[in-house]
Amino acid sequence: MEEWKEYKLEEVVNILDYKRIPLSSKERSTRKGNYPYYGAQGIIDYIDDYIFDGTYLLIAEDGENLKSQKQNVAQLASGKYWVNNHAHIVESNGKSDIRYICYLLNMMDLSGYITGSAQPKLNQANLTSISLQLPSLESQKRVADFLSIFDDKIEVNRRINDNFNYSLLIEFVVIWLLYIRINDNLEQQAQALFKSWFVDFEPFKDGEFVESELGMIPKGWKVISLEDIIKISKKTVNPGKYPDIQFAHYSIPAYDNGMNPEVQLGKEILSNKFTIMDKMTLFSKLNPRIKRVWFIDNVLNESICSTEFVPYIAKNTLFSSYVYSLINSDGFYEFVMSLVNGATGSHQRFHPNETLSYMIPFNDEIVLKYSHIVNPILTHILNNREESSRLAELRDSLLPRLMSGELKVNDVE
Repeated sequence: MEEWKEYKLEEVVNILDYKRIPLSSKERSTRKGNYPYYGAQGIIDYIDDYIFDGTYLLIAEDGENLKSQKQNVAQLASGKYWVNNHAHIVESNGKSDIRYICYLLNMMDLSGYITGSAQPKLNQANLTSISLQLPSLESQKRVADFLSIFDDKIEVNRRINDNFNYSLLIEFVVIWLLYIRINDNLEQQAQALFKSWFVDFEPFKDGEFVESELGMIPKGWKVISLEDIIKISKKTVNPGKYPDIQFAHYSIPAYDNGMNPEVQLGKEILSNKFTIMDKMTLFSKLNPRIKRVWFIDNVLNESICSTEFVPYIAKNTLFSSYVYSLINSDGFYEFVMSLVNGATGSHQRFHPNETLSYMIPFNDEIVLKYSHIVNPILTHILNNREESSRLAELRDSLLPRLMSGELKVNDVE
């Protein structure tokens, strides 16, 4: 039987908090770029510089999540990036596998190390004193390698959604319009096609164009407002009235955590929520400069979403894929940002009904063709997310047994 030893976290890692540098939202707004800017729970912005280069473990320092742990408190960051002062930065000192430490911390109850009630905090002194039971470094690496198989597959699914060349798109477009610029990103494929057809009118440039309030548009098209084809659902439910019913909760944290709804009992949900319907597109009105657009299909029973989302739904369900692409388009995002009011950061909001005044060029026949092309792309993306969710559940069920030594990697390989 392998001997496990008890360590304090400071004995097996180096803490690099002295290197982190916070930037105000105003500073970040003037320094937009390509480098991720990490906070306590993940990437919160992209800026023009970096202070870390490599793979490090980030551990949340503050926030209610340290008590509830609805989201992971530890995450690995790789590449070049910036970290603010809400996350501790940790690297192995050669006595631990940093991936293993990440898995271990995310399954531990850290509430005993948190100080403060109004603003719970895991300060550096308490962080260093966290007690860990660890096997040998070799065993840590083997367990981390095994668990990483699940995470790697989940990441592959994410990258397929981002980087898969979907041949059906090419085939359909060749058959119908014999024109498209191919993009290697599934989401971008749909958006590139949307821009090509409905913004630049590239497939129709050989035809006749006419004047409109939006400029020149192909003959036979018309200019309409969003309100003509989209409605905002107002249907709500109070989950607290159904304390023992399980709800699939589409929330902002769930979006940020892989776009997988959280299953919660009604008694755990404290306020009214919107009722989710098939083929609905959610757009976050909370801090909208961070673009969150979520297409929902094949919903489970008792599905709800946060009232921080605007729930858009096509009046004609055949237009649902088009509506998603429209809500996800750069033009709509820029229009929404022109409506934003309030302070900086997470206090920014906009009035959902105002977005229905957004004007667009429209042609029913072309929209139906576009939707037919994009439908299989969205299905592929949603299937990848579901598979990733199942893999994450399997990984999490194995995690405590592997970390306790009850189960050996050899037993499951």
